[in-house]
Amino acid sequence: MSKISKFREILQVESSAIGIASERLDENAVERAVRAVLECKGKAIVTGVGKSGVIANKVAQTLTSTGTVSVFVHPSDALHGGLGVISQGDVVIALSNSGETEEIIALLPALDSRGVDLISIVGNLNSTLARRSDVVLDASVDKEACPLNLAPTTSTTVALSIGDALAMTVMAERGLTEEDFAANHPAGRLGKRLTLKVSGLMHESPNISEDAGWLEIVKALSSYSLGAVNVVDEDDRLIGIITDGDLRRTIEKVSTEKLEGLTASEMMTSSPITAEPDMLAFAALRLMENRPSQISVLPVVDGKGLCVGLIRLHDLVRSGL
Repeated sequence: MSKISKFREILQVESSAIGIASERLDENAVERAVRAVLECKGKAIVTGVGKSGVIANKVAQTLTSTGTVSVFVHPSDALHGGLGVISQGDVVIALSNSGETEEIIALLPALDSRGVDLISIVGNLNSTLARRSDVVLDASVDKEACPLNLAPTTSTTVALSIGDALAMTVMAERGLTEEDFAANHPAGRLGKRLTLKVSGLMHESPNISEDAGWLEIVKALSSYSLGAVNVVDEDDRLIGIITDGDLRRTIEKVSTEKLEGLTASEMMTSSPITAEPDMLAFAALRLMENRPSQISVLPVVDGKGLCVGLIRLHDLVRSGL
């Protein structure tokens, strides 16, 4: 068998196992598991050992990022003082393929004494863990994707998928919005698009007066190094904008003797498209790009009509939007 054929076979084994697990799940168990997490007055404690521990850690992070406060606790750590993080009102989600993991079984009496709900994602419904759990989610598989049927592969994939399904169902039941999700992911692209504002990226407004001469304009463009200057009246209200391109085109069209007498009001683009400080940076990016001719800079005007800044396409792209 070729390498690509073997590769595909392994992926098909794992994807098939997820499909079988989906059909095998007990509806009542799913309802009770989702309700237990939704109605939890404390936090979700997720635990597991070895490869199941790695999966449990990921499930805990997924729950936390989607609106359910969750903590991964290793059973061995819990037995040596970590139990202090588990309180009455919490819900514990334990992952174990065999359902006989010694460290988890040893932890069960302490969990009973704390009166927590125990949800198990387990591969053996006749195991000690399954019998001692309040809710059992069946993660059993027919075989591992490992050629020797030994390395945890299919079993961990199914356990992770069930953990993800639990987290996503709870998320949907909570009515979590994109804005809520972004609040927990401010550094991610989605988070930035939904939270980062123009005010966080704009530069101090490079203002010049409308009667400024061409040499003053050149100096201002060079001094601010933003590719444009805002033309404002005596009250700092925006009149127009002059970009490097505007200056270049003016020099190309106007004779040398007439150039010296030109003012900003004659060189500027009047009534330019503007952004507001509270506008989402992503909205400003779309405003610049979604047009027949792209804009590289936008003056920023506040609610009082005052010119307060300048934002560049370069700044928006560099931010990772």
